[in-house]
Amino acid sequence: MLHFILELAKFVVSDHGIGIPNEDLENLFSAFHRGKNVGILPGTGLGLSIVKNCIDIHNGSIFVESQLDIGTKFTVVLPVSEEVFSV
Repeated sequence: MLHFILELAKFVVSDHGIGIPNEDLENLFSAFHRGKNVGILPGTGLGLSIVKNCIDIHNGSIFVESQLDIGTKFTVVLPVSEEVFSV
């Protein structure tokens, strides 16, 4: 008999940066998308796209909370399964 035990791993990454404008949240995980408020800050707009693809591959979820001039918080939840064999 094969049983599956499913647990979740959760981690949070936050900053106290410039925040993400609400109008940018819709495309936040699109490749090469950069927020309208980044100005001359360096970046390619690929980082969050890569993160989202990795999370999707592992059947996880990512949640974003952001306020302008206060910061952003990303919460990632990933399933962790362990196969348990019973005789």
